Amino acid sequence: MAETQHSQRANHEPAPWIAPVAAGPLSGDVSLPGSKSLTNRELVLAALADGPSTIRLPLHSRDSALMIEGLRALGVGIEELPGENPYGPDLRITPAPMHGDVRVDCGLAGTVMRFLPPLAALATGPVVFDGDEAARRRPMRPVIDALVALGVDVTDDGDGSLPFAFTGTGSVRGGALTIDASASSQFVSGLLLSAPRFDEGLHLTHVGERLPSLPHIEMTVAALRARGVRVDEPAVGEWVVHPGPIAAVDVTIEPDLSNAAPFAIAALVAGGTVRIRTWPTATTQVGADLETLLPLWGASVARDGDDLVFDGGVGIRGGASVPGLELDLTRGGELAPALVALAALADGPTTVTGIGHLRGHETDRLAALAADVNQTGGTVRELDDGLLVQPARLHGGGWAAYEDHRMATAGAIVGLVVDGIAVDDIGSTAKTLPQFPELWAELVATGAGSGSDTAPAPAPAPGSGV
Repeated sequence: MAETQHSQRANHEPAPWIAPVAAGPLSGDVSLPGSKSLTNRELVLAALADGPSTIRLPLHSRDSALMIEGLRALGVGIEELPGENPYGPDLRITPAPMHGDVRVDCGLAGTVMRFLPPLAALATGPVVFDGDEAARRRPMRPVIDALVALGVDVTDDGDGSLPFAFTGTGSVRGGALTIDASASSQFVSGLLLSAPRFDEGLHLTHVGERLPSLPHIEMTVAALRARGVRVDEPAVGEWVVHPGPIAAVDVTIEPDLSNAAPFAIAALVAGGTVRIRTWPTATTQVGADLETLLPLWGASVARDGDDLVFDGGVGIRGGASVPGLELDLTRGGELAPALVALAALADGPTTVTGIGHLRGHETDRLAALAADVNQTGGTVRELDDGLLVQPARLHGGGWAAYEDHRMATAGAIVGLVVDGIAVDDIGSTAKTLPQFPELWAELVATGAGSGSDTAPAPAPAPGSGV
């Protein structure tokens, strides 16, 4: 599938981005924009609240811009305010009666295509949802079936994907609902976010083989409760959202810890120390799992009070080698591309499981990772639910992003120690981190003796680590 998607990319593409090679151990401080997951959840809740809310330090990226455009099209007031965010203005969201007669462009954003349809069902009038060509390949059947079960008359092509349309009546009945969210936790979150505004609330039960990325659902529940919504969890995979108001509150968005993954992993690949600023002390973001995952690969990870760290941050120091591992990423599949890039440079074989659902993300990430690593000399084999990565000497060459931000950043990780990795679409990082190329270049430049006239570090030999 990955090769097919790559062959369909448009002509007249920009020149490939040659990943900078680290000439020595890193010593960098990185400050990242806000979390995409938190920004888009708070935008939806603010749009449904009982008064105006302010979102401070929000993410400004393609995914958040698409969410803002969709909400504005439905009648929600969103105003930009000056603030202390170096990456863009704060946002003031003023709810209003929502109307139809709009087309919502989902782009390639899973949060938009899965969070906004239940909200738009509360509007009055026809609404059409569509997105990028690649978005039409992403699974949407649970959203469509859920809306139909809740009394919304959905028109689609019968294939369980974008585009689809319905005419909102201004209300949704709610009540008991069963869905299979095995392909994405976003199916659950999208329904829970709007459920307080359903006439009967929502009693949602998941049935299916797995429930991936559970921390993202926990994030949704925490955001609802922070706005005064009563959410009960009678059992794993079961949620009861009581009908009622959603409080208007002002919130501050945490830095995106999943976007921190490539920068943190850079310390293991190139050596040295990387410090991530303003890492939250408590969070529902799955990127926080890096604090326990990276030490498995030999890293030292520390918070305040250690010589690695300044106040409010996390420091990561690379170890002497990178061992192979057996890793279950059911909780945090979005970390897989960065961790597979690290595994491709490890001393021994690594098996990553619990990520079969990544076949339905921006691209088929399992096929894409295997294709990219293998075409640069690696040995990666797809499993039913993951990947087996064998150590091998890598070489330069093309690295396809497949319109997927996390595939692009995985190529940057490999390029730290493999000269000539050419990422075909580094612009895809604008989905969640438009500043990635600049932030990455700044970090790599902290390597000892780095510069354009410095010989690059050699690619690691099999079994020798990084």
